[in-house]
Amino acid sequence: MRVVIAPDKFKGSLTAVEAAEAIGAGVRDAVPDAEVTLCPVADGGEGTLDVLLAAGGKRVDLRVSGPLSEQVDAWYVLLDGAAYIESARACGIEYVTPSPAVALAAHTYGVGELIGHALTGGASRIVLTVGGTASTDGGSGMLRALGAQVLDSSGAHTALGGGALGGVATVELAAVRERLGDTTVRVATDVTNPLLGPNGAAAVFGPQKGAGPREVEQLEAALRAWADALHRAGTIALGDVPSAGAGGGVSGGAMAALGARAESGFHLVVELTGVAQALPGADLVITGEGSLDQQSLAGKAPAGIAAMAGRHGIPVLAVAGRVALSPEELAGAGIAGSRALIDHAPSLEHAQREAARLLREQTAALVRAHRED
Repeated sequence: MRVVIAPDKFKGSLTAVEAAEAIGAGVRDAVPDAEVTLCPVADGGEGTLDVLLAAGGKRVDLRVSGPLSEQVDAWYVLLDGAAYIESARACGIEYVTPSPAVALAAHTYGVGELIGHALTGGASRIVLTVGGTASTDGGSGMLRALGAQVLDSSGAHTALGGGALGGVATVELAAVRERLGDTTVRVATDVTNPLLGPNGAAAVFGPQKGAGPREVEQLEAALRAWADALHRAGTIALGDVPSAGAGGGVSGGAMAALGARAESGFHLVVELTGVAQALPGADLVITGEGSLDQQSLAGKAPAGIAAMAGRHGIPVLAVAGRVALSPEELAGAGIAGSRALIDHAPSLEHAQREAARLLREQTAALVRAHRED
């Protein structure tokens, strides 16, 4: 029996690599002679770098500016000449306590420092993942770290942070373009929100970062001023471009000034994990993530894995921290059966604390039930 194991992370409990190992152990508990192939995956969000390390990448550590300008330890991954940079390593929301003041002040300067370090090291390609940021600055801090001049109407430099962008009049990008040279940039994201409007970065993601109604309004106006200034500098008009609002607009800043294109984070990362090569001839695929819910059906890893397996006619099972989809919804996504860890734990805290053990046990039970059907 050949089994391909391709889970995403279980947020707050296990990395995708750890989850794959626990699921693999569960398969062997149920079928001792099973041939197991571990292919941990990611959707371009938090945890992507861990998956790339498992795929043979090299970790590069450095200290950069955090979301409120404090120094933080960050890192990126080099793999086959490309630098994979996770925005949240520099400006992740975990570095702050969300509040109205933080929502206005947080910035992406450290993301630009990571990119600059990779460029100095000779990276031929940059892949930027943009989820989990504390910032709503449209990538302005990132571009400033790469040499952009962000100026008000008097020619003075504006302050860092999304809240200060309302005063932006001029953006000068010549130094950024010179530094980037021929290096290509790709943005990995699983969201399609535009930069502006009711579905934009400020309205949708600002409240998660501490913004109240007044701050959302201020950030919306600031991002509009930023987009207008970028357009006057010769970039694309960002306002309603799909995915430009991802990561508080850092995606949009990369699109406008770095010539980046947004791509499905799942498809971009899965190219590197060996899943496609492992699937032909497999008898079973097992995927999973922390919460298997409606979002899982819209570009997340489990649905992507199920679609890939379906093209080969391979049955798919899923193990998750919680399952908020009906059997019919799961079947529609190509998932034949599932187990939820929370259904076999006295509390959420217990399920998170004992995730590896529960994942192993429930995988074994799920595989046994599947073989009996």
